[in-house]
Amino acid sequence: MSHKILVIEDEPTLARLLSYNLTQEGYETTVADHGAEGLQIALQRHFDLIILDIMLPGMNGFEILTKVRQNGVRTPIIILTARNAEEEVVQGLKHGADDYITKPFGVAELLARVSAVLRRTHNEDVRAADVTEKVIAVGELAIYPEKYEVVIGGETVPLRPKEFEVLLYLVQRPGMVITRDDLMNVVWGFDYIGGQRTVDVHVSSLRKKLELSQQSVQIESIRGVGYKLVMPKKLGAPK
Repeated sequence: MSHKILVIEDEPTLARLLSYNLTQEGYETTVADHGAEGLQIALQRHFDLIILDIMLPGMNGFEILTKVRQNGVRTPIIILTARNAEEEVVQGLKHGADDYITKPFGVAELLARVSAVLRRTHNEDVRAADVTEKVIAVGELAIYPEKYEVVIGGETVPLRPKEFEVLLYLVQRPGMVITRDDLMNVVWGFDYIGGQRTVDVHVSSLRKKLELSQQSVQIESIRGVGYKLVMPKKLGAPK
């Protein structure tokens, strides 16, 4: 069965280019040329991947990202951003995007990123199906790997999938310095084409959410290397 991809892009030439090349690669492609229309389709139908432009009429890509994630849709999303628009990339990742492509881009890069994101998603689904139900408790912090759920002091903390995977990897290695490359390879995969900025953005967002409780773990930056999970002083390592 072919993967279903939703393309939300208002520029006709680019939309046709995306649709044609994805179809030629064997994907089943749906195109929406308006923000509100794209959001409605994304919420009503199942897709394996969404390719989303940031600049759209009616509703921009950031608004669509936010609403899609708020409605519990976990479909991986690749955003299309302008060249040298780092702020768009950062905001897109913060709003729940899984990857990005800067315009202009080549067909080979597009297809490589689409294939990589779909492959990672498949592998994550397989791992989730094989996980035995358990909970990792650290002070007021409770992590449920099989549910991708984190609870602090009885309150559920809304984490994006990649934020959860970063936290889980660090919690399982308390006190160890984990390089950005390690996190990139484990969480995003060896074939991920994006840069280390993606890791920093997710860690920064994760830190803010963990600050809800003083008994929660903390993520310490190791300049020029990566990150280390710091346990509350009165707590030991997780079991």
